[in-house]
Amino acid sequence: MKILFASDIHGSEYYTKKLVEKYKELKCDKMILLGDILYHGPRNDLPKGHNPKGVIALLNAMSDEILCVRGNCEAEVDQLVLSFSCMSDSLVLFEKGRMLFITHGHLFNTANPPKLKNGDILIHGHTHVQTVEKFGNNLYINPGSVSIPKEGNPPSFMLYEDGKFTIFDFDMNILNEVAI
Repeated sequence: MKILFASDIHGSEYYTKKLVEKYKELKCDKMILLGDILYHGPRNDLPKGHNPKGVIALLNAMSDEILCVRGNCEAEVDQLVLSFSCMSDSLVLFEKGRMLFITHGHLFNTANPPKLKNGDILIHGHTHVQTVEKFGNNLYINPGSVSIPKEGNPPSFMLYEDGKFTIFDFDMNILNEVAI
């Protein structure tokens, strides 16, 4: 299975179009959104091509291919306009004998981790900084932000396929990768 992970779209129709194009071009099976889909929040500038209604239309058109967790910028009214669930704080997948705990990052993160056993993987967005690093006996992966990257990072997303997580910019340059 080929899974595309993306976080922190923050209402950018411009970057959502690029994301959907990459999803189709790479022939992915599922897209997992790590929250902060429609709104930019009070700490962030408006992203390029800010148009939440355009983001809604693009993502709803492929809603049967999307899994999503709630970010700190999601509100209950967002669920009224999105045709896929966006209000769960986390989701869990199992791959190669490991649990992948997937969340936004504002509730669970490396400073406040969920219950993990040795070798499990924590995947979250929220910081807008792409990261692959060990913490304790676990792995933390952050695909960065699709539209408002921080700390000099470019807009990015992540692909999981055949036991490997790879973080790309939209020109398909590899920013980081790790095999499990």
